[in-house]
Amino acid sequence: MRKGDSRGKKGFTIIEVALVLAIGGLIFLMVFIALPGLRASQRDSARREDVSKFLSAVKKYQQNNRGALPGGSDSSSGIVNVQWSDDLKNSTGNNTYWSGFYRDYLGENFMDPDGENYSLTIVKCGANADVQCNDSGSGNPLSNLADLGFPNDYKMIVVLQASCKGEGVVGTSNPRKLAVLYKLEGAGTYCSNM
Repeated sequence: MRKGDSRGKKGFTIIEVALVLAIGGLIFLMVFIALPGLRASQRDSARREDVSKFLSAVKKYQQNNRGALPGGSDSSSGIVNVQWSDDLKNSTGNNTYWSGFYRDYLGENFMDPDGENYSLTIVKCGANADVQCNDSGSGNPLSNLADLGFPNDYKMIVVLQASCKGEGVVGTSNPRKLAVLYKLEGAGTYCSNM
């Protein structure tokens, strides 16, 4: 064998090495691009589960209160806003109001996967059965729901006397029914009812 004869040696050519690096880089790029979307999807799944937890808490409340829903309004528009706070945590008020329901049935650990406490906005549908719920009061969150973006202050919109129809809500004649709307991180609005 002559010196410099490479027939017996094994190895990769520069083209093969470049091709393997390009394929590896492409796979890394695909994972890097897909990972945030996957995480957002997982958080949205957790949010859907949290809406189910909220509905289960409402059912438990109804079982303890002869089928009634919590009541109370903090404004003339009939819209109730409830957020977790130290004041709510330390209050001993009546749990027949939405604030007492939040305190006693949901608690301070009722949080979005981002670590923020959910807030509740409770509004009455104001529409006849099977008719799209309308803007029955000034500042009604139903009137501009499509314009709301995530995270929307981590707000669950609870619509009384309503049921879901796609991503929206329609009226129902049953005063003990409600629908919950939540704006998702990925896209769209999640609606669930009881």
